[in-house]
Amino acid sequence: MFKKIVSDKKMTFERFLSGRPARDYIFQKDAYEEQIRKAAEMIRQAEYVLIGAGAGLSTAAGAQYGGKFFRENFHEFQGKYGNGPYMQDMYSAGFYPYPSEEAYWGYWSKQAMKAGIEADYTKLHKVLLDMVSDKKVFVLSTNADGRFVKAGLSEDKIFCTQGDYFHIQCAKGCHKKIYDAVELFKQMDKAREDCMIPREMVPKCPVCGGRMNMNLRCDQFFVEDESWYQAENRFLDFLQETIEAANEGKKVVLLELGVGFNTPTIIRFPFEKMMRDYSSMQLIRLNLDEAVVPKSFGNRVAGINADMSESIYDIAKCLES
Repeated sequence: MFKKIVSDKKMTFERFLSGRPARDYIFQKDAYEEQIRKAAEMIRQAEYVLIGAGAGLSTAAGAQYGGKFFRENFHEFQGKYGNGPYMQDMYSAGFYPYPSEEAYWGYWSKQAMKAGIEADYTKLHKVLLDMVSDKKVFVLSTNADGRFVKAGLSEDKIFCTQGDYFHIQCAKGCHKKIYDAVELFKQMDKAREDCMIPREMVPKCPVCGGRMNMNLRCDQFFVEDESWYQAENRFLDFLQETIEAANEGKKVVLLELGVGFNTPTIIRFPFEKMMRDYSSMQLIRLNLDEAVVPKSFGNRVAGINADMSESIYDIAKCLES
């Protein structure tokens, strides 16, 4: 008998989010090959697949943020601001206290180019989408690189909750609108000298005249504009559809990719909550180091603690056989 949850409360994104971790995490001891077969069979039988994509997916797909990549592409910033803890990777460098707006946009225009605008889709994203092409699919993502859409996913099938590298906003969020900055970033990239852009290129808020920032969730001023809420509503519609399907006993797979414990309240914990609420749902958790799963989920979960650049390909091959 399937556990059936019926509620007259309208599903909202706030209700979907969860801060509750499980108390019975384990690393599954099944052999890797058996876990791959199990995950493939879950996907094969599924009618709905809700993908939760975290930073680990981009890393597995080949996205680079630090190390040799950062030294080769951001060496001028290391030379100007020092080789300290900020200037080791793109994530840390984003928090450097740049001395001026010219310097701030000098850096961020470069990161937007390398991490977003010039970042093409990867083979891993294509294989992943091909793997679920015959399913009803939606992607909930905390990534800002736009690679799912570049790989062919329709924009109406993804909800990027944390913003992206392609838009800017008022730094104080004085109005609920974001602005496409792709062409501006390209111009900044060409005009940059000594790690700074010309003063006349510094964007100003068209409403209050103040500073502008990247539209990336980093503080309380993050702007959720009309397009953000439209994407949220599409996600909630899909979520409601999967819940109704689960209540009817249909197969629903939650495919979690590279989501750790840095921001678990958006994907990891909510997926676990859905598993507790709907006993016909199944969870596939792919993570290089943190594929622990609640023991109480039993055979409904596959936690594959391996490199996703291998496990996704192996699942796809198993589906083809």
